[in-house]
Amino acid sequence: MKKITYKWLAFAAVLTLMLALAACGGKDKEQEEKSEGSSASYKVEHAMGTTEVKKNKRVVVLTNEGTEAVLALGVKPVGAVKSWLGDPWYDHIKDDMKDVEVVGDESTVNVEKIAALKPDLIIGNKQRQEKQYDELNKIAPTVFSEELRGDWKINFELYAKALDKEEKGKEVLAAFDKRIEDMKKEAADQLKTEVSVVRFLPGTSRIYHKDSFSGVILDQIGFARPGDQNKDDFMEEVTQERIPDMNGDILFYFTYEEGDGKATDTEKEWTSNPLWKNLEVVKADKAYKVSDAIWNTAGGVKAANLMLDDLEKYFLEK
Repeated sequence: MKKITYKWLAFAAVLTLMLALAACGGKDKEQEEKSEGSSASYKVEHAMGTTEVKKNKRVVVLTNEGTEAVLALGVKPVGAVKSWLGDPWYDHIKDDMKDVEVVGDESTVNVEKIAALKPDLIIGNKQRQEKQYDELNKIAPTVFSEELRGDWKINFELYAKALDKEEKGKEVLAAFDKRIEDMKKEAADQLKTEVSVVRFLPGTSRIYHKDSFSGVILDQIGFARPGDQNKDDFMEEVTQERIPDMNGDILFYFTYEEGDGKATDTEKEWTSNPLWKNLEVVKADKAYKVSDAIWNTAGGVKAANLMLDDLEKYFLEK
């Protein structure tokens, strides 16, 4: 009788241990899934309302800056709109985007391709894709940012919420802000330098103000802006007669070249103009050509960090 009791006690002890281990394993798995943002549904308020997201393993992104955001948050999308420059991705993200399906561009998304990818979550933008929202939302929970302007951080924070990765998002932004603060200190004696920003496009040119991608970053550091560029708006399209307004203590220009040579022709025409050659900044050899993708077109967190690399190069000689 005692032998039977001991056997049952031993069996009960083993069973209890197995159940405890299973419970721990289940909790660990639950915590792991929660850390990945895929354990339970959550609600996201965005430009089109409130959306409930149940999981986010398969993500499709419909803006260039959104693609940079999800990559920085550790997510490789299954589909994304092609980069404005590159074949099909910007040089600075192409290694991270191998095997990602192209689903059109920001202005013309391919709904059929998106549906075929069977996404769990779609991230887009009201300014670009408002008319397709209802159709996209039938495919998968869809979260839209409001607009595409200079302050990329606003959209980045929304995308972090959409992916249930707010803590990771805070880490990414904190790292960027630390770089800004470090540069403020290291370049403190140069912050009065008036920084001019110019872009060449096919047949026209623009002067960029403070509410542009590059303008927001320059303003966050504390650099001065020359004359009419010191405005809290986006940009101004100008004629060659306005070249004198491009002057500054230092000038950064970039060219939106799509491959047909037209924007490059504009750049050559304008930089050959005597008004350009007579700019004090040009005569001082302080006019620098930089990447359009980095300084303007990509518009996301990766480009923002690469723009800081450029500024450190020209101001701190790093």
